[in-house]
Amino acid sequence: MEKFFKEVSLVILGLILSTGTSLAANDKLVIFDWAGYEDPGFFEDYMKKYKKAPDYSFFADEEEAFQKIRTGFRADLAHPCSQSAVKWREAGIIEPIDTSRLKNWSKVMANFKNIEGFYHGGKQWLVPIDWGATAITYRTDKVSEAEASTLQSFINPKFKGRISIPDNTDDAYALAFLANGIKDWKKASMRDLEDASNFLRKVHKNVRTYWQDPADLKQLMASKEILISWAWNETAVALIAENHPVKMKIDTKEGASTWVCGYVKMANAPGSEQKAYDFIDAFLSDSAATYLLTEWGYGHTNENVMNRIGKENGFASLDTYTKNTLMQSPLSHKIREQMIKDFEKIKAGY
Repeated sequence: MEKFFKEVSLVILGLILSTGTSLAANDKLVIFDWAGYEDPGFFEDYMKKYKKAPDYSFFADEEEAFQKIRTGFRADLAHPCSQSAVKWREAGIIEPIDTSRLKNWSKVMANFKNIEGFYHGGKQWLVPIDWGATAITYRTDKVSEAEASTLQSFINPKFKGRISIPDNTDDAYALAFLANGIKDWKKASMRDLEDASNFLRKVHKNVRTYWQDPADLKQLMASKEILISWAWNETAVALIAENHPVKMKIDTKEGASTWVCGYVKMANAPGSEQKAYDFIDAFLSDSAATYLLTEWGYGHTNENVMNRIGKENGFASLDTYTKNTLMQSPLSHKIREQMIKDFEKIKAGY
């Protein structure tokens, strides 16, 4: 019997040694992302190599994503934006990215690489990929050009029950600060924040729904349930492609909000590190940049593609695109935490 157990033990040990790599690391890749970014058109090169898409989990708000990660959710890559990069790094939930492992890194425009929070301490913490706006988006058959030219239309009683804004703290407060004449929220005081919260309380009276998935917002606008929304580029692009009379207006009296997003490598990631780098690289490729720009209406950081077709698609340069907008950048912890608390109360009717 003792001999039998020894032989079994040797067999098990042999299996462990022969499959050590697969047992030591999870071969899956888990992406924590915004809904819609699971589209394989964004990572064709990855699909060609691995034949299978990554696993996805989605979030609608970066604070929601941050808290989920802090409570133990594990992913390999996540997709935060310019206002969150510093917070995520300081919380220790992300780790530096070795850009030497990205063959397409040289294609990324230099002015994106060094955005606040993306590059720090000689290390790259976020690979910038997509950029765009959150702006008033409206049905031209139901909303006049004059009404669409001011953010005050979000509180116009005429549109009661026909308004939608994101269930997203940063986008919501970008709207509120802009409506109150503030284009740099880093200079905002606590009094300015109070005024912004009061504006959102007025908006709440008109809100039919706080959208989380752009696909849901698209359906609501297509059915004419929503006439005015505070939305990302893709909503107007998708609706116009289906011949709906919809327009996104960045140059309102008060302006629009702009942002830059990208991928971060999560600390203690459970899956394949090589797959994570291959995924980012695929998203930086010329084909992914072209697809993001022409099919989804967002800008890309790939300089080759943007120089070739960026201007004709509404993205001349980051500087011109963000001029006279509120760029979503990192905020003081005090302001940001109060924003989060206030927004939850506002949505609840307080």
